Amino acid sequence: MDFTGEARLPCQMLWLIHGGMDGDEKRNGPMQVDGIPVGLPSLHTLPEGNSAAHASSTKRNLIRLTSPKSPVASANAFESVEGSDDENNMKDNANLTTTYLHTNGNAGPESKNLYENLPDHTNANGEQMSIPASSMIRSHSVSGDLHGVQPDPIAADILRKEPEQETFARLIISPNEVPSPDEMELLHGRRKLYLTLVPRSLIQTHFFYAPEGKSDHYFEMQDGVIHVYRNKDSREELFPVADATTFFTDLHHILRVIAAGNIRTLCHHRLNLLEQKFNLHLMLNADREFLAQKSAPHRDFYNVRKVDTHVHHSACMNQKHLLRFIKSKLRKEPDEVVIFRDGTYLTLKEVFESLDLTGNDLNVDLLDVHADKSTFHRFDKFNLKYNPCGQSRLREIFLKQDNLIQGRFLAELTKQVFSDLDASKYQMAEYRISIYGRKQSEWDQLASWIVNNELYSDNVVWLIQLPRLYNIYKEMGIVTSFQNILDNIFIPLFEVTVDPDSHPQLHVFLKQVVGLDLVDDESKPERRPTKHMPTPAQWTNVFNPAYSYYVYYCYANLYTLNKLRESKGMSTIKFRPHSGEAGDIDHLAATFLTTHNIAHGINLRKSPVLQYLYYLAQIGLAIIAASVWKLTSCDLCEIARNSVYQSGFSHALKSHWIGKGYYKRGPDGNDIQKTNVPHIRLEFRDTIWREEMRQVYLGKANIPEEFDM
Repeated sequence: MDFTGEARLPCQMLWLIHGGMDGDEKRNGPMQVDGIPVGLPSLHTLPEGNSAAHASSTKRNLIRLTSPKSPVASANAFESVEGSDDENNMKDNANLTTTYLHTNGNAGPESKNLYENLPDHTNANGEQMSIPASSMIRSHSVSGDLHGVQPDPIAADILRKEPEQETFARLIISPNEVPSPDEMELLHGRRKLYLTLVPRSLIQTHFFYAPEGKSDHYFEMQDGVIHVYRNKDSREELFPVADATTFFTDLHHILRVIAAGNIRTLCHHRLNLLEQKFNLHLMLNADREFLAQKSAPHRDFYNVRKVDTHVHHSACMNQKHLLRFIKSKLRKEPDEVVIFRDGTYLTLKEVFESLDLTGNDLNVDLLDVHADKSTFHRFDKFNLKYNPCGQSRLREIFLKQDNLIQGRFLAELTKQVFSDLDASKYQMAEYRISIYGRKQSEWDQLASWIVNNELYSDNVVWLIQLPRLYNIYKEMGIVTSFQNILDNIFIPLFEVTVDPDSHPQLHVFLKQVVGLDLVDDESKPERRPTKHMPTPAQWTNVFNPAYSYYVYYCYANLYTLNKLRESKGMSTIKFRPHSGEAGDIDHLAATFLTTHNIAHGINLRKSPVLQYLYYLAQIGLAIIAASVWKLTSCDLCEIARNSVYQSGFSHALKSHWIGKGYYKRGPDGNDIQKTNVPHIRLEFRDTIWREEMRQVYLGKANIPEEFDM
């Protein structure tokens, strides 16, 4: 297949339809009786010479063969008998079933005798007429038509069938020529890149727990990265990680790769082929997938488990909920002192009086906390939406946890949201809450707010988001270098890991923390970092470091922290930043090398090479796009399953929500009774992905049967 010259696709497509034909049919086409395929109406008369006695005898036997309550569309009545709950009917017709049917439900060679011995009927003129074959494949309650169209199955018949439709069209689409030397070179380059630049050890989570206690580990910060030693006297680093020079060298290598024209062409063709394979799969199997979903009792999109993996905690409630809460507090606690502003302590009532507002004035439109078209590509306006009624003081009172009332209003509001999630049963969420890096005590303040207010739910876990605001803190004089930011973020985490008693509330809180995020406006211009970047301690200018600079130092410290926590049997924290929402393509290249999954990733459409690499590495994206791509029920249930899989919830909960073998690849990892995702869809995904991996590795891919967790 030549991807570097003119586009040509010398592909051989084989559509293998498994089931529905016996051996003779696969070779000779559908079985025919007197030139008419089995299952179509017979419009000719029976051959002469059939005795009336024989016909009458046959009629008596046929009367005993009652048709099922509702035959499945595109199948004959005998297929529907299989799996039926009508045991008496099965026993009465066992002989007929054995005589006239193959095990797959198709008419066998003996069926010709059945047609030859059909009873004669008399029309209004007294002439003998044959019974059409179509009359034998319809329910008694449904009248037939000339074309033999089958009625849709009713619910009871669907549930009586096997829960999964294993007979479906499998696709084999592969090039029939040896790759060209140019293509071979590209494939070797991609294989080397994929092998060397995807460190998966960061994201592994071990499902065991050991008692925590103070250990002898000693750590110190060196050039922006914490190094861990067995004890204070040891000089052997326990968990070495690639240094910044190596990371930025690899980053520039991948940037050169994604800019190469011939590689872009190759990846573009592979992505187009993948899309066409999926479209062809839907053309052949969409009805079977839908029927498989119908056969899963109690499950549909609304009662399968799903996790909202992209929620900022300050926006976890809907606007009507927030409005009701504000009105309630203004009515019940108007004299509560809530803020210190301009040298004065103000009560809640006085705050609203200063804004010339009353409870009756408030409505959803005035609150104006919902994203609309005005926020498109406007990060500044998006941030302003967190200010109820456009007032920052209302945000501080109701949506902040470090305020004069110690976040009591926000805690009460959060508990109400938790209660709604608990009541819904099938909805879970990961809430992002901020650590700014201005001081080390931020961790203890946040943990005490969580623990003291008992903000715990089985349906909720937490991600820590780090706003990239070094330049603002530098201008305000809060920090002197980027090293201060790293110290404030990571040193408390290593302290509590080595000695949980040093930060007891933080130790408890970290059991519910599953990820680390980076947030800010990605569209801001920045200089591309080089492999000879200044260290964080040397970064003392007022400019904000580039996105990839943040990414490396967060990744490196988190990698070392996770290795230390793993060694002590503690939970780990995945790196899951915002990336590719806007700005340079460098952001997605940096996160490809370091992350478990990302939020957004919209800019992948600009780079076919990165998009293909993200697919090969199976790095998840969090994008809400049901209305854009007009997703089906099967698509939505698959997304819901993926949201649980990508989330940071525990192994035990994932096993309960989507199946005990959820970590296995392909249909072996699926439980349709829990996910409502047909095995057909999962087998297609796994098969096509394995084909791409074999293409990349030139047929020598070593593919594990389980996902890295």
